[in-house]
Order: sequence, then C-alpha cells, then structure tokens
Amino acid sequence: MKKRAGFLALLLISAVLLAGFPLGIADAEQEALTILFTHDMHDNLLPYTVEENEQIVEQGGYARLQTVINQERVKDPDLILVDGGDFSMGTLFQTIFSQDAPELRMLGQMGYDATTFGNHEFDFRPEGLAGSLLAAKASGERLPQLVAANLVFPQDDQGNIIGEDLQVLQKAMQEYGVKDYIVIDRKGYKIGIFGIIGKNAVSNAPMAGVEFIDPVKAAREAVDKLEKQEKVDMIICLSHSGTDKDFDKSEDVILARKVPEIDVIISGHSHTTLHQPIVVGDTYICSAGHYGKNLGKITIANESPGTWSLENYQLLPINKDIADDEILAQRIEEFKAAVQGKYLKPMNLGFDDVLAYTPFSFTPASDLEDVHDEQPLANLIGDAYIYAIKQAEGDSYEPVDVAVVPAGTIRASFVKGNITVSDAFNVSSLGIGPDKRSGYPLLTVYLTGEELKTVCEVDASIAPIMRPAQLYLSGLTYTFNPHRMIFNKVTDVALLRPDGSREEIQDDKLYRVAAGLYSAQMLSVVGEKSFGLLSLVPKTKEGDPITDFEAHIIRDANNNEVKEWWALASYLQSFEKVNGIPQVPEYYSQKQGRKIVNDDPSLMARLAHPNGIALAIYGIIIVILLLLVLGIRAIVVRRRRAIEPSEPI
Repeated sequence: MKKRAGFLALLLISAVLLAGFPLGIADAEQEALTILFTHDMHDNLLPYTVEENEQIVEQGGYARLQTVINQERVKDPDLILVDGGDFSMGTLFQTIFSQDAPELRMLGQMGYDATTFGNHEFDFRPEGLAGSLLAAKASGERLPQLVAANLVFPQDDQGNIIGEDLQVLQKAMQEYGVKDYIVIDRKGYKIGIFGIIGKNAVSNAPMAGVEFIDPVKAAREAVDKLEKQEKVDMIICLSHSGTDKDFDKSEDVILARKVPEIDVIISGHSHTTLHQPIVVGDTYICSAGHYGKNLGKITIANESPGTWSLENYQLLPINKDIADDEILAQRIEEFKAAVQGKYLKPMNLGFDDVLAYTPFSFTPASDLEDVHDEQPLANLIGDAYIYAIKQAEGDSYEPVDVAVVPAGTIRASFVKGNITVSDAFNVSSLGIGPDKRSGYPLLTVYLTGEELKTVCEVDASIAPIMRPAQLYLSGLTYTFNPHRMIFNKVTDVALLRPDGSREEIQDDKLYRVAAGLYSAQMLSVVGEKSFGLLSLVPKTKEGDPITDFEAHIIRDANNNEVKEWWALASYLQSFEKVNGIPQVPEYYSQKQGRKIVNDDPSLMARLAHPNGIALAIYGIIIVILLLLVLGIRAIVVRRRRAIEPSEPI
C-alpha cells in the first residue's frame, strides 16, 4: 500500500512538474519584448533604386515592408511597432499630404503603435499639417498614436494661442489625439512611449510656427511622469534628433547620458544606419537607415525591475526578394491614382512618364554630404534652374548669373536608365509654395560681386561644420584650400559663362542669383552662422534689401509657380533625343571646374593671399604675441633686479 501511495505521489509530482514545464517556458518567453522600428521614411511607399558596388539594386517599399512585419508578428504577436518621424515629404505621395494623409493612414493599416513628428512634417506649414491630421481622422481608419512631448504653441499674455493657423493646428492635434506620451500593455508589462524632436531638426523646420522646448528637459519631464505616475516597466523614446560620429555632438547620445532612465531610443533625423545599437549605460540607441531600406528589430529581456538586457538586434533588409503584401500594394495604387488626378493631371504629366534616359549613374544623394567637392548632379540641377527661368520669362528674360543649390535640398539621385516624372520629383521634393502645392518655387535675388565671393566662402568654410550647407554654384568657378584658416579658404573666384569663358567679378556690381525659396531665405542667416564675420543681404534689382521673398517667385505665362522639381523635369526633356527619348549629355558625367579643391597643405598655400578677415586675425595674433613677449621680458627684468645685490651706501 505504501509503495502504491509512493508511486501515486511520484506520479502526481511528475504530472505537476510536466504541467508546469510549458508554463515555465511561456513565462521565460514573456520576459523578452521585441520592438520593430523605422524612421525617415519620407513618403517612400514604393520601392526605389540605388547603385551599390556598381550594381543597381532596388530597396524599400511599404508592401514588402508589410510582408516582413507580418512574418515577425507570426513569431511574436505581441511585438511593438514604432516609427521615429519624418514619415512624410520625399516623393509624389506628399502632394496629397493635406487632403488624403496617405502617410498616417498607411502606418495605421500596417499596425504601427506610435510615431512622432519629424521636422519635415512641418514643411507643409501649420495649415497643411492640420489638414493632414484632420483628413487622417476623418478617414475613420486605424491610425498610429502620435507622441510629441516638446511641442508647444506660442501664447499671448492672456494665454491665447497666437495666430489663426496655429489655433487650427492645435484643434487638429486635439482631434487626432496627439499626446506627450502613451502607455501600452504587452506581455504583462507597461511600456511608456514618448516623442521628441531635437535641436538640429528644429533648426530645419522654419515653417513650423509652433515652438519646441529643450528636448532633454521635455524628456526628463516625460520620464518622471511615466515612472512616478504611470509606474511603467519600460520607456521608449521616439527621438527625431539623430546621432553623430562624435558622441559629444550626438543629440541622442547626449539624451541617453542626461536621461538614463530611457531604455530604448529610436533615433531618427540623421538617417543613420546602426548595425549594432549604441549603448549608453543601460540605454540602447537604435537606427535602421532611411526610406524603409531596413526594418529594425531589437529584442530585450527584463533582467530585474528597471533593467533590460539585449537579446537580439537586427536590421532586416527590405529588397526585391521579398514579395509584396497584396492588400497593401492595392492600397498604394489607390493613393497613386489620387496623386495622378489631384497633382499631376493639371500638368499633363503621368506618374511614370519617362522624361529622359541617363547612360550613367550620378552620386547617390546620401553620399553628397560626405565629400566636399563639385558634383555633376548638382551642376545638372543648377543649370536646370537657369534654363527654366529663361523659358518662363521668355522675351523678358534677364540673364541669371548664378544658381545656388544646397546639398541638403538634394533628396535623391538618378541611376543609369530611364528617368521618370516620379524620379525627377524625388530629387527636389522639399517644401511647398504660397500656392499650397508641393515643391519649393524658384525665385531670383541680387547679390553684389563681393557677396558672390562670400557665397563661395560660405561653402568652403561652413560646409565642413554643417554638411547640409555645402553649396553648388552654377555660373561660378572658384578654388578653395581646406587647410587654410576658416573664412579665408577661397583663393580664386570668377564667373563661368555658358560658353566656358571666365569673367572677372566686379565687387560693387549686382548679379542676378537663382535659388529655391527655402535656400534664398537661408542666405540671409549667413551672418549668424559665421559669427557675424560674413554677410549676405539678398536684394532687389534696385539694390534694396528684400523683406518679402515670396514676392520674387518666378511664375510661368499662366502665373503658376515654377517649382524646383519642375525646372529639373523640363530641363531633362530639353536634351537631344536618342531613339525618341531625351538623353542626358556626357557633359554631366564629370566635373566641370566649377568647384576646385586645392589640397596643398604647405605653409605658403595656407598663408598666401589672405583676405580682410585673415589679415585682421593675423594682426590680433601678432599683437597678442608682442604683448606676451613684452610681458615675459618685464618679468625677467624684475627677477633680475630682485636678485641683484644692493649697492653699498
């Protein structure tokens, strides 16, 4: 009987252990949380092509991205899916941003839990962003939560929001449900998610209208609420701030150092691809690259309350080997049809119409800022500005001397093959004009010859500090030496006429300069960026300072704004045809001596031909050295006198 009782007891214990074994596995699995993430998608709903290692490859595409997300959900139905901002502005789909909100509606359909604002969401100005939020809400579809912890509205002394457009935006944000943070439950854990936009991103949102408090301060306040009031187990920050190779300048590294309670930072804005997370204390900083070329994946396990350890980190490539999700592919086609009807049809253009053929590839846009040198793609764009203005003005055309193209405004490139309307738009996709239609318009201003030389110095001296500020200048040839003193790097400047001839610049003469609306406005802040040592004042033909840049926008015969992207498209169509298709000339396959880099590090090359700024600095240095010499001499004399024996009385 005892043996039987013992056997039954052993059987019971075994049954309990066996029954408990699967539960133990489940508990172990519940300790790990997976976060899928993207950022800087920039309206790239469709795949795009780039050249890598001399091979043209296709990347991205929301329908393929959805397939991979679905595969990951099968593995872990309780995963978290988030985006780090700049989901808009970059392709033709942005043209229906305010009316149809394809970006937010697509993210909602794809199952995103949350996203945040990037600086480019504000390119459409307060009214445009408000329209997008309201259109998304009116669709009745599932939408991602929007979190924005450091966005505030300027108020008057009575506490009223200043400006009707900002009042409209605030109401739209309230209706959409924009919050500082949200709390979601996954696998028994409470996860807090908040969003911020960084200082550099804010400086690139001149049309925002709203204000942004210090991101670290806002993060500190959000974290305090999440920890003390919400009692969360994990904190995720969707930060549109970015990282830098120099960690002391890296906004999200600084954020992790100053707010160490954040567990995971999804870092957008800098378009960085991190194949391993940056680890700062117990914080993981993650970036998957831009335009949806990868889906980021991080899995972390709860070691102890408030401490999460890394189990897995991957970047899942989104390429042509992945099948489209059919439902999402159909949805993209619907939005593509809306773009065709609402934006392109009035221009008699088709989304996929071929404008030209290029027998060679241009430098990828993502690589432009890495090299401080002339770029054929920028030459093409600058020449297109001049061509389009000449076509628009017809018989009343006054020659444009120089066209300015900043590196930061070039958003895509061309690879060998056909160039479509969509491709041309992607290259110069930023902004809107007073007409509320996508694309910055062209305008012209006047600068003196001396200021033209200053523009070259801005490129030579400021671009190494602010890479998006690198300038490409059609109509000029100039030489700079990167080893020379800042603001004294340019050694030669002249006009470069269309026939290739060189013409000396007259310092006091006014020259006509073409640029996009945003670029022209930024010229006037050069003094601030150069610590007041350089100055540019865009002027009218009469030499008066410009106060209203929009009054100088170039319009065609039908009074339509001439957009940057349209200038490029029309210039491509003007090329000589080969087999019935305009072909980009070989001229644009190489540099043309417009920006010449003299890399001579010798002392003579560094000091020769100093400008006024350099002479002033040299003078100050000489005075300081003289004072030091005189000071040392005085000290030596005093010491000698102190140790000399006194003469007898």
